[in-house]
Amino acid sequence: MKTYNILGINGSASSNSSNLRLLTIIGNLAGERFNLEILDDLSVLPHFRTELTNVNTPMEIIDFRNKIKNADGVVICTPEYVFSIPSGLKNAIEWCVSTDVFSDKPIGLITASANGEKGYEELKLIMQTVQTVFTAETTLLVPGIKGKLDANGEPKSAELKTDLEKLVYSFIGLIEK
Repeated sequence: MKTYNILGINGSASSNSSNLRLLTIIGNLAGERFNLEILDDLSVLPHFRTELTNVNTPMEIIDFRNKIKNADGVVICTPEYVFSIPSGLKNAIEWCVSTDVFSDKPIGLITASANGEKGYEELKLIMQTVQTVFTAETTLLVPGIKGKLDANGEPKSAELKTDLEKLVYSFIGLIEK
């Protein structure tokens, strides 16, 4: 079986977030099918400036874009902040809008938050706009995330573990199309 290079993007601004834990769980569930690199601190990316999109682009942005371009697929796991996606994640995506790094890229989308519905819908709309490829099976809304992981960061319920397993298998299938 082929191993895929997957980029995991943690949209949370918190260190040791539930979203980071979910990305780690996904990597573990995928086993040797994924070589998962997790970006867990989007604050290292400079604030988006249109005039630097294609000329004098900061090296951090060139590296970020190359990680996306060279990945077989991307998994974004993010909370919802004020009924939207976090500003750091939005900033990162904005740096890629004028490029084709996300075009036709298989993507998994997870919103794990207290509620998350608005951020989840917004994330899907944004990723559709930048022309990623995802299905209902490669997206997941996890409301009430704080109560769904134990002290070790593992799912408390078989239902969450099953949902994550389904996402991983569907994501592999999407990559292999």
